[in-house]
Amino acid sequence: MVTLSDDEVAAVSAPGVGPHPLPWPEGERYDPELLAEGDRRNVGDTYRYLTVEAIVADLDTRRQPLHVAIQNWEHDFNIGSIVRTANAFNVEGVHIVGRRRWNRRGAMVTDRYLHVHHHPDEESFLAWLDANDVVAVGVDNIPGSVPLETAELPRRCCLVFGSEGPGLTDTLAAGCTQLVAITQYGSTRSLNAGAAAAIAMYHWARQWAA
Repeated sequence: MVTLSDDEVAAVSAPGVGPHPLPWPEGERYDPELLAEGDRRNVGDTYRYLTVEAIVADLDTRRQPLHVAIQNWEHDFNIGSIVRTANAFNVEGVHIVGRRRWNRRGAMVTDRYLHVHHHPDEESFLAWLDANDVVAVGVDNIPGSVPLETAELPRRCCLVFGSEGPGLTDTLAAGCTQLVAITQYGSTRSLNAGAAAAIAMYHWARQWAA
């Protein structure tokens, strides 16, 4: 079995562009290696040939006032998918609560363009939100949750997701100002965490995205 690196996975998944025709554009924003060899990264055409730093700087000028947090107690493979979606919505921050190491394969290296924060436990995470005036909104189908589709979400908030299976811990659920759940119509008890995060971020974007 052949194991690909994160960069190789991104290269295979994104068609990209070849070497830039001469003359090359000038400026520190451009990566000489990408100009010479082509840009196969999973980025939009606007960002072709630019350095990672230049892309992050541009994204920082228009971040959405949304944060996303994931509890990481079981090395959840869904975290990478959630991070990739967070990049697509250009959120202000992603928070990993619990174990520092997480499975980055599903992120397709999109975490490079995000501001990722690590918190060792729920208490330190909730303290960070409070210090930065960010409202915690838990997303889980637990007692006290209201239907997401009818919920008004705060503009500056953090959508909080538990580990796949266990869901939100009692401590983190208690620390959330609001609890929402995605209405389901089939037989399964819960949605995949990555899918739930995408739905919740889209719901927030319909209300607040610039």
